[in-house]
Amino acid sequence: MTPALMSIAVLLSSTFSIGTLAAPILRCLISQGGTDQILDFKPVTDPYFVSSINIRDNFRFKAVVIGDAQSVSYVKLYSYYHSRRQPVLLHQVRYLSPAVEITEKFDALTGTNTVYSPNLEREFQYGCALIEGNP
Repeated sequence: MTPALMSIAVLLSSTFSIGTLAAPILRCLISQGGTDQILDFKPVTDPYFVSSINIRDNFRFKAVVIGDAQSVSYVKLYSYYHSRRQPVLLHQVRYLSPAVEITEKFDALTGTNTVYSPNLEREFQYGCALIEGNP
């Protein structure tokens, strides 16, 4: 193979590998009190540095996506209620080795979940999908 052909082959292989590698993203649609939020969560290696998201001062939502740019080992989702003293865990779920979805339906991984507060008659809904993100 000539040096020119080798250069072209290296260039093409790097172009295709860059174009096809897109880190997975967990995309969630969260609805509470008539307000919708779309949140994206990227893979991390340490679950202890992931913060929860405030949902209209009524709930908190935390999504831990453990993995890297190629794959996700697991996803853990936590839903909390805001009590006067501290957040109270209401719901926790784990998905092991989830596959990246082709569809962009928000609830492709989790389905639609409804979480109710223990008092005040409040609720929120969420649905998440693991999708291929932009490189």
